[in-house]
Amino acid sequence: MNSKQEILIKFGERVREIRKEKELSQEELAHKADLHRTYIGMIERAEKNITLINIEKIANALEVSIKTLLE
Repeated sequence: MNSKQEILIKFGERVREIRKEKELSQEELAHKADLHRTYIGMIERAEKNITLINIEKIANALEVSIKTLLE
């Protein structure tokens, strides 16, 4: 596995972890972030290379900092 795939996997796992801690479904998170539910699923499964703009949308929807998502 190369480092590009690794960071996508780690980021997706972190989004899923925080989403579940906040007891949100993918659909609820997508709505709060103004993104499509399938896009959230693709991020969590490391199938999508996410943009900084969408990282910020997800962080805001989860009410965490971008730094927290990247930890």
